[in-house]
Amino acid sequence: MRLTWSALTHRGKVRKNNEDAFIGLCFDGHELHHLGKFGEASTDALDFVFAVSDGMGGAQAGEFASRITIDKLSRWLPRSFRLSASGVALDHTEVLQEVFHAIHAELVHLGHSYEECRDMGATLSLCWITPQKVFFAHIGDSRIYHLPKSGALRQLSHDHTHPGWLRRQGKINERQARQHPMKHMLNQALGAGRQFADPQLGAVVYEPGDRFLICSDGLIDGLWDHHLEEFGREPVLGSNTENGAPISGKTASQPPLAERLIAEALDRSGRDNLTAIVIETTAAQR
Repeated sequence: MRLTWSALTHRGKVRKNNEDAFIGLCFDGHELHHLGKFGEASTDALDFVFAVSDGMGGAQAGEFASRITIDKLSRWLPRSFRLSASGVALDHTEVLQEVFHAIHAELVHLGHSYEECRDMGATLSLCWITPQKVFFAHIGDSRIYHLPKSGALRQLSHDHTHPGWLRRQGKINERQARQHPMKHMLNQALGAGRQFADPQLGAVVYEPGDRFLICSDGLIDGLWDHHLEEFGREPVLGSNTENGAPISGKTASQPPLAERLIAEALDRSGRDNLTAIVIETTAAQR
C-alpha cells in the first residue's frame, strides 16, 4: 500500500493568530521522521500518524496548547511504539489512550502552574495508519472523515458538543447543528481545567482508493459534508492526470487538495483558523 497526502493550515480572515496545529509522522521501532506538507510513501515498513489540534484559551494560551499537544504527541507516541521492536505486543488503541491521557495531564499541570495558561486546552484528532487498519483517536470538535473509494462520506469522529450529540441521536440535522447556540461549547477536551479526558477510540479497515480527512472546525464552518465529499474525489496532489489519462476540467496548476479545501472554506467563511489533512491510500505498483 502507498499513501499520498497533502496538509495545510491558515489563520483565516478574522483572527490575528493561528491556534491550529498539525503533524505528519512516519516511524518504525527505531526511527521517527517528520513528514512535509505533501508527499507520497509506502506503508511496507513504516506506520504513519497524521493529527490536527485546535487550541483554546485566553491571549496566546490556545496557540500554546495546540503546539504542546502536537509536540508531546511526536515524543510519546513513538516511545510507546518502540516497545513492539523489543517483542512486546502492541495494542494501538491502548497506546493512543495513554498518549491522550499524558497530553491531558501535561496541559492541566501547566494550567495550574502558570496564570497565563489557566484553563487552556486543545482538541486532538488523529489517524494512525498501519498496513491493515487505520486506528483513530479523537477528542473535541475537530473532525475525522472516511471517504471509501466506492461509498459515501462518513464522519468517524464524534463532535464532543451538545448539538453533536443531538445529531448523532437523529434529533437534529446538519443545518440545525451548525446553527445551534451551543455548537462551540465542548464537553470533552484535553486540558481546559477538566479533571478527566475520555477520548473516542476506534479502527476501520481500509482498501486501496479510500481517503481520510482530518480537519479543524474552522474548515467545517465554510464547508458542508456534501462539499467535502465532492472535493474528496479530486486528486490529492493536484495532478491533471489519473492513471496516465487527462482529467476533464483539471489543469496542470491544480494545487494540492488540502489547499483547495481551505481556499474554498475561506471563500465561504474564514471566521476561524482552518486546517486540513487529506490522505489517500493506493495499491503499490509491483
